Parts: sequence; C-alpha cells; structure tokens
Amino acid sequence: MVMPAAPPARSQEVVMEWLIVVGILAVVAVAFVVAYNGLVRLRNAVQNAWAQIDVQLKRRYDLIPNLVETVKGYASHERETLDSVTQARAAAMAAEGVGEQARAESQLSQALFNLRAVAEAYPDLKANQNFAQLQSELTSTEDRIAFSRQGYNDAVRTYDDRRQSIPTNIVAGLANFTSYEYFEADPDSRTPVKVEF
Repeated sequence: MVMPAAPPARSQEVVMEWLIVVGILAVVAVAFVVAYNGLVRLRNAVQNAWAQIDVQLKRRYDLIPNLVETVKGYASHERETLDSVTQARAAAMAAEGVGEQARAESQLSQALFNLRAVAEAYPDLKANQNFAQLQSELTSTEDRIAFSRQGYNDAVRTYDDRRQSIPTNIVAGLANFTSYEYFEADPDSRTPVKVEF
C-alpha cells in the first residue's frame, strides 16, 4: 500500500526563509533609495541657493563700475578709495569657494562703505540723480545678497542635518555625499569700520 506523500515541511521552511530574506533586502533597498533621493534633493537645494547668491553678486559687480564712474566725476582726487573698490571687486569676482568668496565679499563691502563715506563729503554728488539711483539699486542688491546668504546657510544646515543623521549617514558615506561650507562673515567684518578723510 502506497501512502500519499506528505508535503515537504523542510522545503516550505526554506521557501519562507528565502521570502523573509528577500523581504528584508527589499525594505533595505527601498530605504536606501529613499535616503539617497532625499540627499540628492537637499544637495540640489544647496547648489540652487549658492546659484542665487551668485546671481545677486553678479548684479552687484555690474553696478559697481557705474557707481565708481559717477563718483569719479565729482571726487576725482579720491583715487585711493576708487582704486580699492575696483581691486576689491576684481578679487571678489575671482574668488573661488565659499570661504574665499566670503572674505572677498567682506573686503568689497568695506570698500563700498568707504566709497559711500567719501560721497557724503560731496553734496553735489549726493544730489546727483544717477548716483542716488545707483546707490538705491546697490542697497537693494545688498539686501538680496544677505537674504540669499541666509537661504544658502539654511539649505546647508538642512542638508548636513540629514547627511549626518542615522541611518541616512550610512547612505551619505556610501554614496560620497560631502559637506558644504557655510557662508560666514569674515572675522575682520565684525570690527567697527574706520573711516578716514
């Protein structure tokens, strides 16, 4: 008499073990993809924030020569101040990296402050409509730059928070997501400005 074959219990256990392993691997793969995509979005946000700073800096660089030329017409003997603005602008335009850019921008801001102080000594210049308009546009641009820098630093902080948090830090390490530098004020810019005539 032949007995019916019993279902192979061991083969069912092996199948269940494999399903569990495949399920765990699928969960890990999905978690990796979600973490990776999140880091990519945040990295892109940082790069976009830097591009916004760059746009405003370009606008600032374009306004400065016009401002210098206007001041030259009224205060041509202020050559040293005008030269320092021109040199600071060139250095800022050539700066690479966040730290170098921050230092160069700080020096440019100092030179522009000195230029504005020189303008105060020339009532005809202060009354010049072109100078007033350029001054207003430059002030507006300075505000936009400050706002863009804050946005950039916020984006870097959010990116770093995610990049350094568990378990995303594992994905960040495996996929080589590196840190970004904060846009910080130059230490010299924290001291009072000295204006000399």
